[in-house]
Order: sequence, then C-alpha cells, then structure tokens
Amino acid sequence: MGNLDLRCCDNLELMSEIKDNTIDLIYCDILYGTGRKFKDYQDLKPIRSEIESHYIPRIKEMHRILKSTGSIYLQMDTRINHWMRCIMDDVFGYDNYRSEIVWRYHVGGKGKTNYSNKHDIILYYTKSKNHIFHISDIKVPRTKEVIRRIESKIKNATRSLDIKRVVDDVWDDIQALNQMAKERLKYDTQKPKELLKRIIKASSNEDDLVADFYAGSFTTAEVCKELNRNFIGCDINPNAYEIGKKRVGKIF
Repeated sequence: MGNLDLRCCDNLELMSEIKDNTIDLIYCDILYGTGRKFKDYQDLKPIRSEIESHYIPRIKEMHRILKSTGSIYLQMDTRINHWMRCIMDDVFGYDNYRSEIVWRYHVGGKGKTNYSNKHDIILYYTKSKNHIFHISDIKVPRTKEVIRRIESKIKNATRSLDIKRVVDDVWDDIQALNQMAKERLKYDTQKPKELLKRIIKASSNEDDLVADFYAGSFTTAEVCKELNRNFIGCDINPNAYEIGKKRVGKIF
C-alpha cells in the first residue's frame, strides 16, 4: 500500500515544496470556469484573463515537478478547454500533446434552447515522448452487438475473438455519479472512481507517485490506495480535506 499525503492548502503552496522531476502522474479535475458558486467552492469566471492568471503559474509548476517520463491529465468542460489547450501547448510543448479525451456521460438535464452538454474534456499531455503508457491494461469489454457481428465474420476463420477492445479517445462506458450512487459523498462535481482507475492504470506503475492539486473529494487518493500508488494532493477547502481523510482512513 502506498503513502498518502493529503493537504488542505492552496495548490501553489504545496507545489512549491515539491522538488523538480518528482511526480510520475498528475491528474486534476480543475475549476471549469462556469462562474458558479458551488457548495464547497467558488468557480472561476469564464474570462480568459482570469483563467490565464490562475492557471499559467500552476501549469508551470506542474511541468517543473513532473518527471521526464510523466503524464498529466486535466479534466474540464468546453467553456475553457480552448484556452487551456493554448496554455498547455506553451508550457508542455505542442509536440507533447497526446490526446483530447471526451468523457461522455448521460446524467443531467435536457437542452431547451441549445444542445445538452453531456461531456467533459480531458487534455492529456506528457513531458516527453518517453512516457509511461499501458494501453493493454485498460481494455474494455466489447458490446454484445459488436461481439455477434465479429463472430459472424470470423466463424469460418481459425483465429479467436478478443472480447475486449482497446480504449480510444471517446469514453462513453463510464457513467457519472447519480444521486443514488453508492460511492456518492454529497460533494459537488465528484467524479467516479472508474474514471480515475483508467487514467492511473494507463499512465503509472505500482509504487509511482500520483498527484492531484484540485483534489475535491479526494477520489484520486482513494484509487491510489486501492491500486498501490503513492499519492500527494490538496484542496483549499477544509470540508474537502475532511472528506478525503475519511475516504482513505488512518493510512495517510
């Protein structure tokens, strides 16, 4: 079981304590720029100057502390992903952009004057081309319809059917947490553990150090505990910190 270091502080404060080239994987469910006041935090306004003022110094710090073999995943919605892509290109380099992952979910209301927003964006960058990536560790089951279609094509062939498929950049098989979900902790914008398991399995090894600097309900910390990774992370909100301590127990 890995070491878990949970903090209640501003993330710039925590990152300033971390040495260069220390972190193997960074995942952050960042502020989305909705301008909304949530129960546990105030979101940033969707104003480019405010987004850049907040994120540029933080992304520079993330780049500094990430190992040369490390990866970074930033989750957001479509209000700010175009600005964040520019920041990430400037700091991490355009050549180190890997994917724009679409996480499609099915909860939420229906649009009346516009198309319903049913997805988040996860920007995936690395610090270099020599990075950790275990695509075979995150295969997912094929649907029954696809299996039947493939079986009909290969029934006269000698090769066997792989009932799992490689994950692509559209993730529509992991559902957002509804109000009745067992892992729900009544924390606004809480993300499902399965989402974090996919990212952590794909881009880190056991005993690696994973960081989350917008930890929220500390889902990342709990998943690291389950997957035998070390964790360091923080949230500026005291309630989030208390939730995190309860989730990981006495081992932190």
